[in-house]
Amino acid sequence: MKILLTNDDGIHAAGLWAAARVLRQAGELFVVAPDREQSGVGASLTLHAPVRARQVNVDSNLSGGAEAGHPVTVYSVEGTPGDSCILALEQLVGQVDLVVSGINAGSNLGWDVMVSGTVGAAVQGYVRGYPTMAISVGAVENPQYDAAARVLQLLVQRLVQAPAAPGDDPGNSTPSNFFLNINVPSTSLASIVGVRITTLGNRSYGETVRAEGTGHRQRYWIARNRLIAINPPEGTDLWAMRNSCISITPLQVTIGHQEHIPSLEARLEGLAEQLLAPRD
Repeated sequence: MKILLTNDDGIHAAGLWAAARVLRQAGELFVVAPDREQSGVGASLTLHAPVRARQVNVDSNLSGGAEAGHPVTVYSVEGTPGDSCILALEQLVGQVDLVVSGINAGSNLGWDVMVSGTVGAAVQGYVRGYPTMAISVGAVENPQYDAAARVLQLLVQRLVQAPAAPGDDPGNSTPSNFFLNINVPSTSLASIVGVRITTLGNRSYGETVRAEGTGHRQRYWIARNRLIAINPPEGTDLWAMRNSCISITPLQVTIGHQEHIPSLEARLEGLAEQLLAPRD
């Protein structure tokens, strides 16, 4: 296998290297990640400035694995998570068998995936046709990555290395394209209740804005620290994590609302004729 690993917490993040240590057992690994913290940037790209990337040696981050595993090549990117994934797939690495983004410190649940740099990086792999996973743990302070790393290891074995399942294209060496958003409680495996295949919940956290200074020195701090989803519906990713379960949510890249097309067509009937009619 040939695997691309990226993230939004930066090249030195502990979660990135927890993932790297298990992924290198599955195949040749390329780590291409931002050179600094990039949380909350979503799928943003750098389009009006050059993006620099440099190969780095971070062998010390790979210590602690059960065995050496396959070769690991590492690049640090002066850009966003999306930039990192694009540079990897279009220039630095080329075609891969799997794209993984994470392991992120802090969950990415519900509508929060729209602003997640972890998911934003993964999108670039998925839209290019690669099986893709975004994986996070549910804590920012003192996150525990062992359970998430083990989940990642087993998912690679089942979804990528395993024989094709019913419905997969028998002409492909890997299963049909997938995009998974995985959230793992920040705890030991023994404390996890189960695994749930889930749907996205609604908003989990809202924003607060704090002003400081006055006049031309005034500035604002935006924080996502206002809990919204108090009682999430069962079956959602929010519910699973609240109940100490691993959440695996299949995603697709679409925000179109097809169900609203008939009512919108009815409301806008005759708009084209009205728009193009001669004006007095």
